[in-house]
Amino acid sequence: MKVNIRSGDTLWYYSSLFMIPLPLIIDSNPGLNASQIQVGQEIFIPGFTSQTYRVKSGDSLWKLATARNISIDALLLLNQHVNPSSLQIGQTIYLPARVIAPSMGRIVRYDSSLLARDIQTLKSQFPFIQVRTIGRSVEGKPIQEIKLGKGTKKIHFDASFHANEWITTPILMALLNTFLLSLTNSQPIRGLVTMPLYQSIDLSIVPMVNPDGVDLVLKGPPPALREELIAINKGSADFSDWKANIRGVDLNNQFPANWEIEKERKEPKSPAPRDYPGDAPLTEPEARVMASLARNSQFDRLLAFHTQGKEFYWGYEGLEPPESRVLANEFERVSGYQSIQYIDSHAGYKDWFIQEFRKPAFTMELGYGINPLPLSQFNEIYEEVLGIFLASLYI
Repeated sequence: MKVNIRSGDTLWYYSSLFMIPLPLIIDSNPGLNASQIQVGQEIFIPGFTSQTYRVKSGDSLWKLATARNISIDALLLLNQHVNPSSLQIGQTIYLPARVIAPSMGRIVRYDSSLLARDIQTLKSQFPFIQVRTIGRSVEGKPIQEIKLGKGTKKIHFDASFHANEWITTPILMALLNTFLLSLTNSQPIRGLVTMPLYQSIDLSIVPMVNPDGVDLVLKGPPPALREELIAINKGSADFSDWKANIRGVDLNNQFPANWEIEKERKEPKSPAPRDYPGDAPLTEPEARVMASLARNSQFDRLLAFHTQGKEFYWGYEGLEPPESRVLANEFERVSGYQSIQYIDSHAGYKDWFIQEFRKPAFTMELGYGINPLPLSQFNEIYEEVLGIFLASLYI
């Protein structure tokens, strides 16, 4: 919600007026000098939207404020053009509305266009988050990173490396939405106060690593690639089992961590719906984007969301640090998921991150069943993973 500063107003006053932590207001207005704000300057108030309202007979600002449990000065701030003593029937005024519920639908087939819409909505409601395009897919679709927090503990989450595991994207977005609502409403999550976490973390989220693949699974092939993709898919026009990117390369077999072993033993020797590791490490733009992000950001820990199995993997070749076991024990406790240190697998993002940086990384296998998991599992998975999400931030 945007407001225009009046004479005598301060950011501290707005924090008190709207009951929003001052750091969130400051972070929603990057570049703003809090001690030198100017009358008429436009700023963002996070956690609120501005709603239009047509004045009815008998209305007054006092009555409208009382009915909505808001300060009358909040109405005056949003309606500086209005004479409060002479409201006119039919006149349009603006009412501040606190955002108290998630803005995104959960039980939906979640393609890249829905993700783009939800990111835009979250950015408008919670302008203290930062959104940037870190690269593009084979088809030129943006791969976006969402960042928030003012601390030094660098934590990264990602989802939808695999196309038919797209349910991980709305799960991750729902976790983010819950955290943002907790911050602006000063409501703990499972008893955990979140503002101290915001002050201590530097959180990075890439909610959809493989937008081309997700859209292929959910919407079918682009017309220009239809024949080529059906041929790769063994003649089938049903792409629901497709894991790879749009070129038939498995993005989670693309990283230089014993990639040669996977190349040798994986059955597909050419583009395929799953398991083909490519002709060399990091041939695919999506994999290069994620490798570059990790190198440039120097994350302290990484969690990659996949499906399925209700388990997670956290070791690689004995290179993981002791901290990984501490985190793994807590993740197992809060979720009920099985903790597995080693599996016979290489060339994954988690594998490469541990090898490259000697820091904790986890492949989280959400839910249980046959991919793609049904949306009927969404709420159950969300509740299981919420504890992992919170533990990753506070430990």
